[in-house]
Amino acid sequence: MIPASLELSKIEALHGGDSAISRRLKEGIESDLVATKSPILIDCCPMLGVLALNALIAADRVLLPVAADFLSLEAPASWTPRWVLEMRLKKQFLRRVVVTRFDARRRLSYGIYQELRARFGESLCRTVITESVSLAESPMHGKDIFAYAPTSQGAADYEH
Repeated sequence: MIPASLELSKIEALHGGDSAISRRLKEGIESDLVATKSPILIDCCPMLGVLALNALIAADRVLLPVAADFLSLEAPASWTPRWVLEMRLKKQFLRRVVVTRFDARRRLSYGIYQELRARFGESLCRTVITESVSLAESPMHGKDIFAYAPTSQGAADYEH
């Protein structure tokens, strides 16, 4: 099995030189082939490459999940005070930050939440996604949390 990061690198190597590549997803969504009024959710890897850039150009809204761990604070720190992508893409996003992997037993989780509240203010979601075994296991079974454990705390957090 080829690691996903290697596959992304291959795609970027093959298409990264195409000047129109960054607008393809947006054009596809706006085309008659995908004529829908329903929201479209695009889940991206944290690497800011051609695929994630395509998603950001196509997006009106951005949800940035941040794990309640110290090292997770480093990435969103580089997105303030104005988000890097807004400066580079010359585009404004409706943006929200959600804390994930929140463990109420650890003071660190509360500290991370407070630090993110100070940095992002009202852009930080009040809902937190608590750490749970079901959330950790569901990808291993190839299912989302709603299919794997619909009555779990993780499913309830994501529904909220």
